Amino acid sequence: MGDARGFLRHRRAGPARRPAELRVRDWREVYLPLSPAHLAEQASRCMDCGIPFCHEGCPLGNLVPEWNDLVVRGRLDEAAARLHATNNFPEFTGRLCPAPCEGSCVLGISDEPVLIRQVELEVAEHAARGGLAPLRPARSTGRSVGVVGSGPSGLAAAQQLTRAGHRVVVFERAERPGGLLRYGIPEFKMEKAVLDRRLAQMVDEGTELRTNCSVGGLSGEVPGAAARAAIVLPAQLLLEEFDAVLLAIGSTRPRDLAVPGRQLDGVHFAMEYLKGANLACEGTISRPPISAAGRHVVIVGGGDTGADCLGTVHRQGARSVHQLEILAAPPARRAESNPWPTWPVVLRSSAAHEEGGRRLFGVATDSLVGDGRGHVRALRLHEVREEATGGRGFVAIPGTERELEADLVLLALGFAGPEREGAVAELNVCLDPRGTVAVDDRFMTSVEGVFACGDAVRGQSLVVWAIAEGRAAAAGIDLYLTERTALPAPIRPGQLSWS
Repeated sequence: MGDARGFLRHRRAGPARRPAELRVRDWREVYLPLSPAHLAEQASRCMDCGIPFCHEGCPLGNLVPEWNDLVVRGRLDEAAARLHATNNFPEFTGRLCPAPCEGSCVLGISDEPVLIRQVELEVAEHAARGGLAPLRPARSTGRSVGVVGSGPSGLAAAQQLTRAGHRVVVFERAERPGGLLRYGIPEFKMEKAVLDRRLAQMVDEGTELRTNCSVGGLSGEVPGAAARAAIVLPAQLLLEEFDAVLLAIGSTRPRDLAVPGRQLDGVHFAMEYLKGANLACEGTISRPPISAAGRHVVIVGGGDTGADCLGTVHRQGARSVHQLEILAAPPARRAESNPWPTWPVVLRSSAAHEEGGRRLFGVATDSLVGDGRGHVRALRLHEVREEATGGRGFVAIPGTERELEADLVLLALGFAGPEREGAVAELNVCLDPRGTVAVDDRFMTSVEGVFACGDAVRGQSLVVWAIAEGRAAAAGIDLYLTERTALPAPIRPGQLSWS
C-alpha cells in the first residue's frame, strides 16, 4: 500500500455537509467533495488485508484495496478503471448505497471502518470530469434484447449487453428514463444531471431508450404518476421482436396502512409524493401535485424512503414533521450480539434528520382522524414493545395513546413485490412464494427467453444489489444467446453475499 500505517495515523473523517439552514432552501446535493489530500488520507486507512472482507460485503465484489492503493499513489485514472471493472455506476452507489462493504471492513473490528463509499464516489467523479467515454462493442452478435424497466438493474444489464455486441432496447413507462433513480431519489441526494450523463454514455454506446412506453395490457402507471404511458405494447410483441426479454420492473407495489381513516384525503404513498416533487424539480411540471408547504406532516416509516420524504418536506416548508418507526431505537454502537462482520444494526441518521423534525421509535398507528370534511387532521398512535418470543410481533403499551396533528400523512412502509398486472400477467411468468418473480441460475423465468432481475426478483433492496443482479442477468442472457459469455456474473439468484 502507499501508506502501510495510514490506519494508525489517521482517523475516519467523512465529507462536510452544507449547513442545514442553507441547504433546505435549495435542492442541491448535501455533501461537499473531499480535497485531494483528504481523499488520499482516507484511502490510506485501508490495510490491504490478506483476506479483504469488504469484497464479501459488497455484492459487486468491488476491488476496494486495489483502488484505495491507487488513490493513495495519486493514480486516479487507474483507480477509476478498477472501479468500473466491477461497477457500471459507481457514482450512484457512492451516493446512495448504505455501504455494506464498510460493515465488513476488517479495520471495523477495533476501529471505525475505512471511508470506502466516499472514496468510491470521489474516484467516480474524477472519471466523470474526464468524460465518460463510450465503450462500444468490437462486433455485433446480430442478437437483440428488450429490457423492461430503466432502474439501476435494467440499466446495468442493458449496458453490459450492449457492450457484449447485442442490440438492446430499454422500455420505460415514465416520462424519462431512470426509474426510482429519477423519480424516487430526491435531488438533494443525487442531482439528476449525474444520472443524465450516464444515460448519455449508454446512448452513445448504442443502447436505445424508449420512454412513455409501457409493456403490458395496462398503462403500467406507478402509484402517483403524473400521466399514463403514451404507448402500451402487448408483452407478446417483445417476444416476437427480440431474442430475449429482461424484466427489470422493480418492486413497486406499496405496502398500505390498514387502519380506520385510511381513505381520508391528505393520506398518500411515499412514492406518490416523491415522484411529484421530483417532476417539479426537473421542470416537467410547474409545481408538485402534493406539497407539504405550511402543513403538519407525519411520515409513517423510518427507513430510507421515509428519510427521503423528510428532506423533501423540509425543503417544501412544512410547519411540523414527525417520522414514525415501529421498531425500538437501535443502539448507537454495535452490540455484542451483532459481531463483525455482520451488518451493524446501529442508529443511523441521514442528513434530513439533521435538518429538523422529530423521530418517534417504538410507535404504531391506531387510526387516522378526519376533520369532518373528508380530510385528515390527526394521527392517533400508541407505543409498542416487541414480543419476548421474537418474530417481529408487537404488543401495545397501555396508557401510551396520543394524537399528532397531521394534515398530510405519507406512507413509507416499503414495497410488496412487483406488479402482477401488465408484463408479468401477459407473459405468465411464475412467482415464488414471496410474490417475486422466480428465476433459475441464469436469471431466466419460467418462460423460455424471458429473464428477470433486481427488486422484481429479490424484493425491495439496495441499489448495489440491483446493479449486481443486472450484471449477473446480463451474463445469463449473453450465455443463452451465444452459448458462451465473457461477462462477469457477480452473484447468483437469492445469494446473500458475493462469492
